Amino acid sequence: MKYALIDLGSNSIRLAVYDVSKADFKILFKKKYMAGLAGFVENGKLSREGILSAVQAVMAYQHTLQKLGIDNLAVFATASLRNISNTEEAVEQIRSYTGIAVDVLSGKTEAECGYYGAMADIHATDGLFVDIGGASAELALFRDGQLETAGSVPVGSLKLYRDCVKNILPGKGSRERIEKTIRKVFSENDLADIPAQMQLVGVGGTIRAALRLCSYLYSLPEECRSFTKEQLDGLVAQLCRNDKNAVNLILRHEPERIHTLVPGLLLLRYLMEHYGAQTVTVSCYGVREGYLIRKIQPTLPEAQV
Repeated sequence: MKYALIDLGSNSIRLAVYDVSKADFKILFKKKYMAGLAGFVENGKLSREGILSAVQAVMAYQHTLQKLGIDNLAVFATASLRNISNTEEAVEQIRSYTGIAVDVLSGKTEAECGYYGAMADIHATDGLFVDIGGASAELALFRDGQLETAGSVPVGSLKLYRDCVKNILPGKGSRERIEKTIRKVFSENDLADIPAQMQLVGVGGTIRAALRLCSYLYSLPEECRSFTKEQLDGLVAQLCRNDKNAVNLILRHEPERIHTLVPGLLLLRYLMEHYGAQTVTVSCYGVREGYLIRKIQPTLPEAQV
């Protein structure tokens, strides 16, 4: 059967359509709208303009699905609606305009869904799962193929940009503010006590962009799914020169992340240093696939197998 998911993220709102059965799934197509909802948060509240931006994206996706004759749809939100003070208002406004009830995931549930989605692709047995989003980062420790700890930290690429950066690319002062903010947020979170891990398994726009840029800079094989701490350090150093070459590198390869890429990479570098990780393996799947696995497939009838 055809099943669609809409993921209301802090930086992007994504539609993914799957051919799904009780035991398997295949991605049919994906669409992305860079809504930047975290940029509409003022004094802890998502503004009316931000809510309407989410509404417009959902309605546009609904129109697409109607044309395709796809009726099965679930909509969920992550930190975009979780980490605001007017969550209920935003959810009700979206329901009023679209007729859809939004499932707002807790930080723990988001991390768990991200982990299970990633493992459907990577099949790692030990390490630390990381998803860097626009307004939060999700982490999940796993050992011997079993999830042990999962949670969320309220710091992400777009939030760091909004809170710490004055221009498009962060200068030295902005980078210092970013790093200070990251250290402070993690010092207040229990996830900071997760033991050292040699390998990170990563998802999310920042981490996938890091792989693409490292592949370009270091001529990695086309099939390569990993990059090292040393390669990340080199990429960050090049982008932090804050010169025309840095700007051109982003504009040529990741133009939609011109403002959030460096803050996101500084967060990723901190995570690798803090947890002693030497490599990041990047999964093609993430929270949407995990949501499908954990929340949709169990509800399907056995006849769909």
